[in-house]
Amino acid sequence: MSKPEIIAGLDVGSGQIACVIGRRNPDQDQVEIVAAARQPCRGLKGGVVINIEETALAITRVVEMAEEMSKETVRDLIVGIRGSHTQTFNHHGAINIARTDKEITTDDVSQVIESTKAVPISTDREIIHVIPQDFVLDRQQGVPNPVGMEGSLLEVEVHIVTAGSSHLNNIWRSINHAGFGIREPVYGLLAVGDVVVTQEEKDLGCLLIDLGGATTGLAIYSDGGVRFTKEIPLGADSITTDLAHGLRTSISQAKMVKERYGTAIRPSRKHALVSVAGRDEEIDIVDDEITYTSVDGRTTREIQRTTLFEFIAPRVEEIFTLVKQEMDNSGMAEQIVAGGVILTGGGSMMPGLVEAAEKILELPARQGLPQNILGLSEAVSHPSYATSIGLINFHSFGDWPRNHKSGRRAGGSMFGQIKSMFLDLF
Repeated sequence: MSKPEIIAGLDVGSGQIACVIGRRNPDQDQVEIVAAARQPCRGLKGGVVINIEETALAITRVVEMAEEMSKETVRDLIVGIRGSHTQTFNHHGAINIARTDKEITTDDVSQVIESTKAVPISTDREIIHVIPQDFVLDRQQGVPNPVGMEGSLLEVEVHIVTAGSSHLNNIWRSINHAGFGIREPVYGLLAVGDVVVTQEEKDLGCLLIDLGGATTGLAIYSDGGVRFTKEIPLGADSITTDLAHGLRTSISQAKMVKERYGTAIRPSRKHALVSVAGRDEEIDIVDDEITYTSVDGRTTREIQRTTLFEFIAPRVEEIFTLVKQEMDNSGMAEQIVAGGVILTGGGSMMPGLVEAAEKILELPARQGLPQNILGLSEAVSHPSYATSIGLINFHSFGDWPRNHKSGRRAGGSMFGQIKSMFLDLF
């Protein structure tokens, strides 16, 4: 039996890079994760490269860490694209079946999907995915697969994902400088949705919230497929910044305090009975005190957990309020009631965040972790790796964007040229 193919997924996140190495398990028909690593990256801001050398260095380090763990060598990467430079919209396409034989073929399906690409977008943008949502055959809606059926008019509703060409080029240049090839770009939000959202939730209708560092990704699913996606330029890093200002400490100390002691719900107070003037009275015990160093790196300060919550709560409320506004603006708020909210991403790990989401969005919520994935438990059980795992899972089993990717416009682009060069070389 041949050795299973090693696959590496690279998540170019808001301010960090994560790499997961895995393989398709032939016996159980599942993805098995063998290594995972992540690294902060000063060359990234909101999923956009602001320093190629810094980004290339971080890519090199994180892939090498994963290679060392897996004892495997990585040559090329499946790259997750994220950030506020991505834009999405729904579109419609249609073709007439003029043949005497009206039976719909796979070529007809490809042609009608291709017709949706004739949409005006600015020259500085690239179409990454064209994802079919519904087919309509002779005005009959809700046809999941028209192949083999008979009809004269074939229509399709699609979800189109675009990204800024210059931002894509800079990501590709960074990977090139790091010495790796690129297999394909994948919209990271949809990749993570494929492994943390169940098919039943997609059928019922649900909202996926991927809380990253500088951005928060939203995806609404209904009737089994994605109907709406959006990137909000606000994420968990804003909580860290608020703490740094409020505590008068460094970003690194604020991040440590947030990750160790932060909570999105008010900490419960401890009580005790004491004797006051001959009678017992219940009083509050002083909250747990948290020790940290101030911005000078030497002076020790203390803060109570309830005070820490007061710094965190307003930003959490702002993030979920923006989510609720986008949910309402999408016109699909009623369609996600049954499936509720799925929270994922590194920012979703704060205690109490699920409860805060339920309260503000007025919907049931749960934390989303990769499902039906084998292997390294510290990666499979960590939301920060969900997108990278989703990239590997997509490469092994997914088909929503692979057959319907954009062709290059006349003359091509640096994005297309670099990708073609890597495919030729590797």
